Amino acid sequence: MADVSGKLIVVTGALGVLGQVVAGMAEAAGARVAHVDHAEGKAPGPLVFCGVDLTDEAAAARTMTAIAAAGDGKIDGLVNIAGGFTWQTLEDGGAATFEHMFRLNLVTAVNASRAALEGLTAAKGAIVNIGANAAARAAAGMGAYAASKSGVLRLTESLAEELAGRVRVNAVMPSIIDTPTNRRDMPKADFSTWVQPAEIGKVILFLLSDEASAITGAAIPVTNPRGG
Repeated sequence: MADVSGKLIVVTGALGVLGQVVAGMAEAAGARVAHVDHAEGKAPGPLVFCGVDLTDEAAAARTMTAIAAAGDGKIDGLVNIAGGFTWQTLEDGGAATFEHMFRLNLVTAVNASRAALEGLTAAKGAIVNIGANAAARAAAGMGAYAASKSGVLRLTESLAEELAGRVRVNAVMPSIIDTPTNRRDMPKADFSTWVQPAEIGKVILFLLSDEASAITGAAIPVTNPRGG
């Protein structure tokens, strides 16, 4: 596993399946992890921030300021996992579905990244955004989700250029992730073709580590070899 020992890493969406796995892997590798989530439920702690609406720019700023203070003004890594998924055709949904997906998947990443910039710059840190393999080609009912994740990819590319030499910015682009929710929603699927959260976590930790010091602006597919 990549060496992130001693780093202060922020994980948004930390109470979700992927967020919990990534946070746990980072802590096991020696990092200090700030857990940020919109939901309530995790036991309180000095680096646990629940009930944070990252679509609210002010809320994102307050949270990242508090986290940076715990790191003497520095944030070594930010993993933008906060987001969501909706399957809905344009005929059945419309613009409201697109707006909802953009707020959950893109606006949260924009606000968290902007709010953490000062701390990330001070640490010469790294941002890892969670895109989606579906952004390359949207299937039926995936328009709103894929469009929002395409926005995450464009944000990654743009920020990598804007912050060159100061903060590295990369994205991972997973295919379907093996989660209880996905198994429930797609019971007839071949689960063996889905990506395990820990497989994504390994790539994320590598991108946060000093081993990836020459990588920025990348969008790395994380897909099962069988093509799930």
